[in-house]
Amino acid sequence: MIALPESFYARDTVTVARALLGKTLLHGALAARIVEVEAYLGAEDLAAHASRGLTPRTRVLFGPPGRAYVYLSYGIHECLNVVAEPAGIPGCVLLRALTPLSPNPRRLDGPGRLTRALGIDRRLYGHTLWEPPLQILDAPPPPEPILVTPRIGITRCADWPLRFLLAPGP
Repeated sequence: MIALPESFYARDTVTVARALLGKTLLHGALAARIVEVEAYLGAEDLAAHASRGLTPRTRVLFGPPGRAYVYLSYGIHECLNVVAEPAGIPGCVLLRALTPLSPNPRRLDGPGRLTRALGIDRRLYGHTLWEPPLQILDAPPPPEPILVTPRIGITRCADWPLRFLLAPGP
């Protein structure tokens, strides 16, 4: 499998969110399949960090695509987002759940749990996602249908159908 190039991420955020499903997240020797994501659309999306404008925290969201936006949520959980859209247009995709592909006894459901289990933290803020140690690798499109629901765990723009997940198997 090869790492997804910058051009993969330089598309509208919803397209990138849907396309990330089934791809492989690799951090060091740990690999997992992306099975749930949420899209955050920038200035018009009041749930998105970018809606507050360019700040030191959101700087990476306004830069080139295909970078890691890792931030601390509620002072407890580090969350991993993938920067989408061409440079200058903020947008990102929150990784919400993964399925392990390498031995990992820890849970990978929930943005804070998956970063903790894979050892992902704010030191990877701005890291390009096609170079080690953190990469997203190409994989065939998933055979499972994609479910679309409102985002969860937020209050602003919570009814927007921007959560995408692979339907569980039989």
